[in-house]
Order: sequence, then structure tokens, then C-alpha cells
Amino acid sequence: MKLSDFDYQLPEELIAQVPIEPRDHSRLLNLDKQTWNIQESKFYNILDKLWENDVLVLNKTKVINARLHGYSQLNEEALKFAANKPRKNPVEIFLHKQIDANSWDCLVYPGKKLKIGRKIKFYIQDKSKMNIEKNSEEENESINLGPVIMTAEVIENTETGRVLKFSKSWIEFMEIIEKLWEIPLPPYIKEKLENTARYQTVFHEIAWSVAAPTAWLHFTPELIEKLKNKWVKIEKVLLHVWLWTFNTIFVDDIKDHKMHSEYIEIEDDTAKRLNQYKSEWKRIISVWTTSIRVLESFTDKTGLISSWSMDTQIFIYPGYKWKFVDAMFTNFHLPQSTLLMLVSSFAWKDNIDNAYKYAVSNKFRFFSFWDAMFIE
Repeated sequence: MKLSDFDYQLPEELIAQVPIEPRDHSRLLNLDKQTWNIQESKFYNILDKLWENDVLVLNKTKVINARLHGYSQLNEEALKFAANKPRKNPVEIFLHKQIDANSWDCLVYPGKKLKIGRKIKFYIQDKSKMNIEKNSEEENESINLGPVIMTAEVIENTETGRVLKFSKSWIEFMEIIEKLWEIPLPPYIKEKLENTARYQTVFHEIAWSVAAPTAWLHFTPELIEKLKNKWVKIEKVLLHVWLWTFNTIFVDDIKDHKMHSEYIEIEDDTAKRLNQYKSEWKRIISVWTTSIRVLESFTDKTGLISSWSMDTQIFIYPGYKWKFVDAMFTNFHLPQSTLLMLVSSFAWKDNIDNAYKYAVSNKFRFFSFWDAMFIE
């Protein structure tokens, strides 16, 4: 299939910029993939659709504050030739993927001057003082930045950016970025998010993602409790979302696309319960595509889930043979994205095309702060 087969026209005003309050009051498009029937309701009305034979599978990842602000500084050799040049230049860094305890593959802006060996310093006052776009180099040179709280060194160039080795690691590193820096919202969200907790799910547990499993954003503790009271089963798996989620596809034939890898994990007790539920013909409902990638990656040819931890590069597109997932909650995905290909595989492409046309015509909200979609 061609990449152009997964394109569609979306008016810019339908890209949601702020989340709905309360979380569970977004609109819900219910698509029956067998009959092609479409119904509209509110998200909280899932209480009327889910019963004791249903199992919700959620991703328990937590979004980290992966957008960092720092200043690059010339090394001693470069300083010899920089008598009249500013010593501090602002840098914006997006953590992409962890390499080891201290090192991360990062996207950097601006990146051309960040050669191997260049040092970057992070200051306590970075978040409130620095503005890459507005401040000139001379202005940034004169800013009182406060004490240095962490440093990093460029140790490798990559296709997407730089590998940085930080002076802090593990718990100390996480504590620093949690206090001082920002959650990196997707590039299509232009408005500032005043309450960053709205880009976290309400039951996150393990920090390491740079983007939220957004279908999970609609659930509230009260709604989950009501579902449990109806004997709906709740299970959690883990996938850490990297920035590759927003990566552009450059090939014409989608079969030639090299899928990004993401870390996934499922615990032994969870795998055993899921296999038991499946044997009892309970409906396995994945919440967002991250949970789908975990479940389908760990399911063998006999249809059984295994417990494990690994990186997955599973690429699901039309023609894929589904092994474990029976229904899903998801959002309205970007044109020409691998996630749009995934849902087109699950519900058939013509069906999804029709549902998206309906959503656009009826002014549903798209992408991260989106209205919801339930495919069964």
C-alpha cells in the first residue's frame, strides 16, 4: 500500500489545543467494524458499553519533563579563537531515548554548533530566564543564570541529533528534570498548557515516556471505580513512548518503512490473568495503541501472552493478522502516520476512512487533546 493512501484533509481548527474538562466529558465516536455503524455519545457513557466480560488494558507509563533548556559553552581550544564572541549560547534539548545510566539520544536546537566535545550547562534559573527565540546571544551572555545544577557533553552525532552524556544519572537526574524543566508537548499543540498534569494519565506509575498514551487521558479515578463496580477487569502493561511516535514517514510503499523501537514490558501475573481472560472469551480492550503494541508483540502463534521485557519494532498495517486484541479505545491520528495504519488494519481501511470523514464533518477534536474513538 502507498503512503498517500493514508492521507486526509484536516482543517487546522479541529486540532485540539487544550484538554476538555472534566476529562471524561469529551465526545466519543463508537465504530462497529462489522456493520460500519457509527454512533456518537460522551466518553463517560462507556459505562453503558462495558460489562463484566470486558478487560481494559492500560499503559502505566508516565511522561517525564523531557524538554530541557541549557547553554552550550566553548571548550578551551575554541576559546582561543573566540575573543569577541559570547561564551554562552542557548540550547533547547528534547530527550529522545536513554542509552545508558548517564547518556541520552537527544534532539537539539540549534544543533549545528554542537560538535563532539561541546559542553552544555544547565542552571537553576534556566526555565524562567531563557528564551531561545527572543534573546540575542549578547543578551543571553549577560543573563544572571544562577548556579549550575547539571552539565552534559556531546559525545556522538546521530541521524536525529546528538548523544549527550549528563553529569547526573538515574534518580538524581529524574529529580532534577522533574523540578526544573518541561513536558514536551507534541509539535501541533501551539498553546501553552497551564496545568501539565493534564498531559499525564491519572494512573501513571513508571516514568520514562516523552509523550502520553493519550487515549488514557479521558479516564478519571471515578470512572475507573464505576467500571470496577460493574466487574470490568483492569490490567496494566508498559510501553515507554519515544519521540519517534511523531516521526515522518518518507517512503512511498509503507512496507519499506523502518519502524522505530520502543521499550515494552509485561509482568508474569498480568500475562497469566490475560491468558485466563482470553480462554474465558472475555473481550480484551486495549486503551490506546501503545497497549496494542505490547499485547500483539508478546502474543505467540498459539494466541498466548508471554511475560517479558524488550524493545519492540512491531509495525501493524492493513494485512496484519491480529492475535489478541478484540476492541480498542483510541484517538484520531495524524495523516500518513503508523498509528492511522494500525487502526486501519484493525477496522479495515474503508471503514476508518468513512469514520474520519464523519469526524471531520461533525467537527470532532483531533490528536492529543482529542475526542475519543471506540472501535469494536
